[in-house]
Amino acid sequence: MMATWSDIESIERSTLTALFEAEPDRLSRLVVEEAGIRFDLAKTHLSRPLLDGFLALAEANGLSAARERLFTGAVVNPSEGRAAEHPAERGQGAPESVARASAFRARMRALIDAIEAEALGPIRHVLHIGIGGSALGPELLLDALGRDADRYDTAIVSNVDGTALEAVFSRFDPQATLIAVASKTFTTGETMLNAASALAWLEENGVDDPYGRVVAITAAPDKAVEWGVDETRVLPFAESVGGRYSLWSSIGFPAALALGWAAFEELLEGAAAMDRHFRLAPPERNAPILAAFSDLFYAQLRHCETRAVFAYDERLRLLPPYLQQLEMESNGKRVTADGAPLDRSSAPITWGGTGTDAQHAVFQLLHQGTHLVPVEFVAVIEPGHALDEAHHRALLVNAFAQGAALMQGRANRQDPARDYPGDRPSTTILLDRLDPARLGALLAFYEHRTFVSATMIGINPFDQFGVELGKEIARSIEQDGTGDFDASTRALIERALG
Repeated sequence: MMATWSDIESIERSTLTALFEAEPDRLSRLVVEEAGIRFDLAKTHLSRPLLDGFLALAEANGLSAARERLFTGAVVNPSEGRAAEHPAERGQGAPESVARASAFRARMRALIDAIEAEALGPIRHVLHIGIGGSALGPELLLDALGRDADRYDTAIVSNVDGTALEAVFSRFDPQATLIAVASKTFTTGETMLNAASALAWLEENGVDDPYGRVVAITAAPDKAVEWGVDETRVLPFAESVGGRYSLWSSIGFPAALALGWAAFEELLEGAAAMDRHFRLAPPERNAPILAAFSDLFYAQLRHCETRAVFAYDERLRLLPPYLQQLEMESNGKRVTADGAPLDRSSAPITWGGTGTDAQHAVFQLLHQGTHLVPVEFVAVIEPGHALDEAHHRALLVNAFAQGAALMQGRANRQDPARDYPGDRPSTTILLDRLDPARLGALLAFYEHRTFVSATMIGINPFDQFGVELGKEIARSIEQDGTGDFDASTRALIERALG
């Protein structure tokens, strides 16, 4: 039984066309239907021998045990000595952690009920301030599911650039605005500066008690109270829930408020359905595991440096940037979980866009460029609009045609500029419809897929020390002006900041 990377690297590789001819059962083996989503990996180079090799390597690397540690609340983030308990927010985890998540969720539900009852005044606008995982998740949920929602006019602001806040101030009525400040530590520099400016805006526009219009979302509730938010309007979440995994927690507050509580619960249940699939389905029929095997094949054996994700649904246009943080902040590491140098590639660069726009921008490189880029198409069978069905039919036809064209190619010896090499891989993820449950399942799928990849190469996907150095230097520039920096940085500081 093969159980090393060298064993997998020695397996003979075939073209996609040859694999379809040699393996008539590819669809039954490499297509998984779960939670209203079809995961089609048939147009990847996962041959039967490669799949067997990855299954053996997963067993040798203790994937099953690592997965069980994740779901039972054991320490899976060794550098910080923590569990990673985002599954507990969906009811899958250590009993005490599930109970704590349920209590925090009940607290959020009670606050939402109070807001709906106008206990904080006639709120019509919600300004959610956060950055990273405190903003990307809620913004994705609202853009995907809330386009027709009319409960509250909601805006997400993450950028410290004041232009972002001013754009919201220009259209919100301060007398009817609620501010949600989301920061795990309640010390995030960009978030706290934006929050201070939002409070000043309320005060300058005659709001008697600006702090009375603030909801704090944090794993450090004492700091929020110290900052000035009344304890009744502090929504905690567990320290063991990482930022990029936190939309299931109190960080989801703006989505729960804008979409309604029933939609938020459906989101959690959809994610829980994917949790159960990941935990219980056999590895050879497990969607996150199979997808991770494909990612590992291209990153580790074919040395692909990027992975492209294209959402063929306007409502999922924020999925690629959401996945950029999830995948690159989780698996963009250079040491193993025990601190040894990583002796192979870490995560590829995740990028992408929205179909069909991207076809007229970047697909030239995907079809004919010198880079091999695994492509992922995410589409939805049921349209999100009431226009002529020709719109949605054209959208889906284009998605399917691009995958077929990448694989089959077209030779043209007479005109090399029109030669398509083909044999370029793609995965298609097809949702029956875009609703809270299926979106929850989709996002949980990506979380577990990221975890499998990390486990297989031996890294910790739950810390993120890579952002600290830049923050330290930024603080140094603020405090020191032209301190001990390189000549280029000193010149930039002097030119722009004086």
